[in-house]
This record gives sequence, structure tokens and C-alpha cells, in this order.
Amino acid sequence: MSVINDRWHDFYMLLGTASAALVALLFVAASIGASFLTPERSVGTRTFMGPVVFHFSTLLLISLIAIVPSHTALSLALGIALVAAAGLGYTTVVLVGLARASISDIADRFGYGIFPMASYVAMLAAGGLVMARGTLAADILAAAALLLLAVNIRNAWDLMLAFARQVAGKSSDT
Repeated sequence: MSVINDRWHDFYMLLGTASAALVALLFVAASIGASFLTPERSVGTRTFMGPVVFHFSTLLLISLIAIVPSHTALSLALGIALVAAAGLGYTTVVLVGLARASISDIADRFGYGIFPMASYVAMLAAGGLVMARGTLAADILAAAALLLLAVNIRNAWDLMLAFARQVAGKSSDT
């Protein structure tokens, strides 16, 4: 029996559905605020919008991996570890981008870098515990996913406020 058993099925179905819906809403909001996504702002767009899309997509992928019924401990651990490693690599790139852009807002540093990094480290630990048949693997993976979800809801809201300010600024100029 896999560590991520039937008791977790509904959790991962809901997490995956919420992640997919939030990515879709982000694309809708971005298309409404398309005037904000200009070539001059491409660095900011990559720095701030890219991670939100990446992390929500990661949550969807983790959810799909977790509910595959035919996993062995090895295949589940490998799937989790690969996603976590990709997330760690991507988040490292984001943290470097934040440093290069001289982002001094501590909420952005935590929201776009430090908390996602912690989430991916916890996912990697969960993958290792799956192989060790650790009883906490499912709980740690769920906690990591919830942290990533909460942080990205915050980040998506932050982006929407930036879009709204941009749109409001353009309408007051005309």
C-alpha cells in the first residue's frame, strides 16, 4: 500500500482542481490587464508572474502524481523528488532574479523565494520518507503543498493589485 493512500485522494483532487482553476483565473486576469504586460516590463513579468504560474502548475502536477493508483513506493518517491528538484532549481533562479532586480520588499522575498524554497525542500523530504516508508511522508507532502498554495494565492493577489493599479493609472491618464 502506498503512503499516499485512498484517504488522501479527495485532498489531492481538490488541490489539483483549485490549482488548475487558479492558473486559469490568472490567465484571465492577465488578459484583462494585457496593457500591463509590455516588453518594458518583461523582467518584472518573468520575475513575478512566472513563479505563480510555475508553482500552481507544480501543485497540479503533484496532485496528479499523488493520485496515480498504480504507484510503487519507488515511482511515487521518484515523481515527488523530480518535481521538488525542478521546483528547487526554479526557485533558486527566482531568488537570484529578485536579488539582481534589487527587490527589497521582504514580503516579495518570502512570497516568491523563501517560502516556495521551503515547500520544495519539504516535498523532497517527503519523497525520501516515501522510500523509507515513513508515516509522516503524506503529512509533510500535504503541508508543503498547502504552504505553496497559500503563498501563491498571496502572490496572485499581489499581481492582481499591480494590474489594477496599472489599469487605473492608464484610465486616469486619458
